[in-house]
Amino acid sequence: MNDNLYAKVKRRTYEILEVARPNDKASRVVDIILVCLILINVVLIIADTFELPPLASKIGGVVETASVIIFTLEYILRFWSADLSYPGIPPFLARLRYMVTFSALIDLISLLPSYISAISANFMVLRMLRVIRLFRVFKLNRYTHALRDIGEVFRKKASQLISSMLVVLILMLISAVLMYDAEHEAQPKVFDNALSGLWWAIATVTTVGYGDIYPVTAVGRVMSAIIALLCIGLVAVPTEIITSGFSEQISQKKVEKNDKSKKSNGQDEDTKKFCPYCGHKLD
Repeated sequence: MNDNLYAKVKRRTYEILEVARPNDKASRVVDIILVCLILINVVLIIADTFELPPLASKIGGVVETASVIIFTLEYILRFWSADLSYPGIPPFLARLRYMVTFSALIDLISLLPSYISAISANFMVLRMLRVIRLFRVFKLNRYTHALRDIGEVFRKKASQLISSMLVVLILMLISAVLMYDAEHEAQPKVFDNALSGLWWAIATVTTVGYGDIYPVTAVGRVMSAIIALLCIGLVAVPTEIITSGFSEQISQKKVEKNDKSKKSNGQDEDTKKFCPYCGHKLD
């Protein structure tokens, strides 16, 4: 009996901590609370960059402490119920496998700064740890289907995105070397090495155009115009890949939804043909 209760409690804990199902109100409430807590922590990290009155700093410290306690409890409970995510392997190995997942690593990384800052008084260390606390924003990926859809699109289109970005990177490297050769004699202090040309290439390819480094020779300007025109098309390629990925994701979800509704309707029609009490087929 105790073992059965233990299994039920673990199963329910696992269901609550996972993304909420349509009718699971407890899971939905927990998701909303954790999302709000993450957003509050991001606001607190930004607020730490301002000169705050003592009372505001004290309130922020209390909220941070409460957040650490809640996030630590969440991590422990997820670790405890992790074997339900991998039913085919022993619980110990399942928990080890959970610990190296992206979500678990983000949870751990976002918690460590708070514990380290409690035992360290070094100002530089505290500033670095404050930045690491921003990793908590990645926890949002766990509580929303929208962010999961974005991750799924990037995962499916990873090879195409890498290929397109590799082409852009090659173009930038070639442009950097060519621009260095064209502009070094005219601007030895500006284009002092290929890295200076690479900075110019990045600003040109991304169409930012800071204006701190630019060609002054005729050859350099012609090359700059050609490279800028080429980059307009190349930079648009990853955007098109991501857009098509989202379109495919939306279409796939619509098909899956239609299939589920058809199966549900089919089951309803089948059940109408049989008596709900005796199970005999109706005329």
